[in-house]
Amino acid sequence: MSVVPHKTGFYTHADCRKHEMGAGHPECPERIDAIEDRLLISGVGDALDRRLAHVANIRDLQLAHDRLHIASIRGLTDCLRDDIEAGGPSHAQLDSDTSINVHTYSAALRSAGAAIAATDAVIRGELENAFCATRPPGHHACSDKAMGFCFFNNVAIAARYALERHGLERVAIVDFDVHHGNGTEDIVAGDQRILMVSFFQHPFYPEGGSVSNASNLVNVPVPAYTKGPQIREIVEAQWLPRLDAFQPQMIFISAGFDAHREDDMGQMGLVEQDYAWITDRLKAMAVKHSQGRIVSCLEGGYDLGSLARSVEAHIRVLADI
Repeated sequence: MSVVPHKTGFYTHADCRKHEMGAGHPECPERIDAIEDRLLISGVGDALDRRLAHVANIRDLQLAHDRLHIASIRGLTDCLRDDIEAGGPSHAQLDSDTSINVHTYSAALRSAGAAIAATDAVIRGELENAFCATRPPGHHACSDKAMGFCFFNNVAIAARYALERHGLERVAIVDFDVHHGNGTEDIVAGDQRILMVSFFQHPFYPEGGSVSNASNLVNVPVPAYTKGPQIREIVEAQWLPRLDAFQPQMIFISAGFDAHREDDMGQMGLVEQDYAWITDRLKAMAVKHSQGRIVSCLEGGYDLGSLARSVEAHIRVLADI
């Protein structure tokens, strides 16, 4: 008698905990620990098909990034290792809030690799959907630069991978992080095979917010202190009609949970029930058009308690728990 696999995959890897950007940095390894602890305590983890993140290969990274950008992250990591052996600093600063250590390149390869492996498993029918509990996050990473805690754009890579390697014709990217996914927009703007929908606090980091008028983008700026009811109206009035008309064959989620009211990285007012509601609407859309196929990747979320509870709420809907 064959064993039917759990329909929701959970991807992570120990390498993702080794990347860190210094004491007190909000994008820290403890984020993964908080999620794991919550899934263990709640029992939700027992219902998931746990899988290790693969290492992304350069050819797949190039679906979204310039070769020189990829080489620069690897080269900086190698140089840092040499500097440490010579008694130098343990971190190299890329911008005011983003730095690398000797494990950053490996962790970033695992984070992108998780999204790719999840895409493979979902398209092959091994899983209905999957959540990637990996770091570093990705949605600020542009085609040619790292920024905002991000090095490679995991969701953009996976979306292009589904198109180029699996032959899908239309995929959607949904981003509900409090910050605008400027890197994703940079990569996919104008690519009519990809519909990107998002909301984000504005004005806020990154400066400028959505600046593209590309017809494949539905990126909605909202003011600080926007709460769940207003976000639900945006989803119903602006996201869902465009997604329904686009009929995506797969949905990718940039799952940032820093719009939660307890997360002081932003000033929005979402709660766990809002993330569950959004996930439920996206899941219904995936069932209608995408054979239920969803790959969700962790982005922001820096208050450990609200992050863990929100991820649990998100995964409960994905897994029908």
